[in-house]
Amino acid sequence: MSEETGDKQGASGRQPLFIDRRMLLSGAAAGVLAGLGACGRREQTAEPEAPDGPPRGSLEWAVAGAWRAQDRARDEWRHPMETLRFFGLQPRMTVADFWPGSGWYSEILAPYLKEGGGRYVAVGFQSGAGADPAQAALNAAYQTRFGSDRRLYGEVVFSEFGATSGPIADPGSVDMVLFMRTLHSWMAAGIAEKAFADAFAAMRPGAVLGVEQHRLGPEQDQDPVAASGYVQEAFVRQLAAEAGFVFVAASEVNANPEDDKDHPFGVDTLAPMRLTAPVGEPPDPDFDRAPFDAIGESDRMTLKFRKPE
Repeated sequence: MSEETGDKQGASGRQPLFIDRRMLLSGAAAGVLAGLGACGRREQTAEPEAPDGPPRGSLEWAVAGAWRAQDRARDEWRHPMETLRFFGLQPRMTVADFWPGSGWYSEILAPYLKEGGGRYVAVGFQSGAGADPAQAALNAAYQTRFGSDRRLYGEVVFSEFGATSGPIADPGSVDMVLFMRTLHSWMAAGIAEKAFADAFAAMRPGAVLGVEQHRLGPEQDQDPVAASGYVQEAFVRQLAAEAGFVFVAASEVNANPEDDKDHPFGVDTLAPMRLTAPVGEPPDPDFDRAPFDAIGESDRMTLKFRKPE
C-alpha cells in the first residue's frame, strides 16, 4: 500500500530560534546558524521516500496483496499476472467470472477492479430447489467472504449459472468473461454449450472471453463428459465458435510438459486436490503420492476469444 511522507520542519515550519547574546560575540554563533541554514536547505530539496511495494491499484499490487497470503504459493503454477495480462484485463472493465469456487482469482480481481473503477461479477453456482448441497455451502461461504469487506473487495455483484439459470448479467454489459478450469464440470453436467451462450449474451461487442482449462492431448480421445477433467483444445475452440466467438490467440503460460494426463483419479490426483482415492471414498494412506506431487499442477491451455464487433 502507498505511504505518505511529509516534511515537518521545512523553511516555513521552523520554530523561532533564540540564541544567547554571548554566543554572538564568538565565531561559534556563525557556525551554528550556518549549520541550521544548510540543514533547512537539505530538507527542502530532499527526495521523498518511495512507497513500499507496487503502486496501490496496480495488478502487481493485487497479486502481491497480503490478503492472499494463503494462496500465493500456487502462483508458481497458476501464473495469475501473466494470464490476466494475456487476456487484456484493464482496471475499468466489468468482468464476469464463472464459478469462482472459493475465490482464488476473486482475491485478485475484486480489489483490482474496485481500485480502478471497474466491476466484478461473481457468477456462482445456481441456487434454489435441487441445488447441490456442497455447491450451496460454497456459495454461502463465498458470498460471506467477498460481500463483507467492501473496503478491500468493493461491491461484488453476485450472479449465478446452472442448467436452468437466467441471464448472468444485463445484455451487452460485460467487457470480459472468464472460464477458469470449469469446462469439464459443465461438460459432465451437459451445460457447456449454455455457458458459452450465456456469456455471449452478456458481453458487449468486442468483449473478451478468457478460458483456462486442463488440456487433453490431441492424440487422446475426448470423453464427452470429461470425467478425467481434461479437454481437447480443438473441442474448446469448436464450442466457442458455435456460440459466435472468434478465436484470438493461445498462450503456453500455464503449460506443464511433465503432466502426461494419465492419473488414477483424473486431474484431481494432482495438486491442489491431491486425491488418493476415488471421489466419495476415504483417503488411501498407502497411496504413493510422490510421482504425482513431482508433476505439480496440470498442463492447461490458455485461450483468448472475442465477441465480434
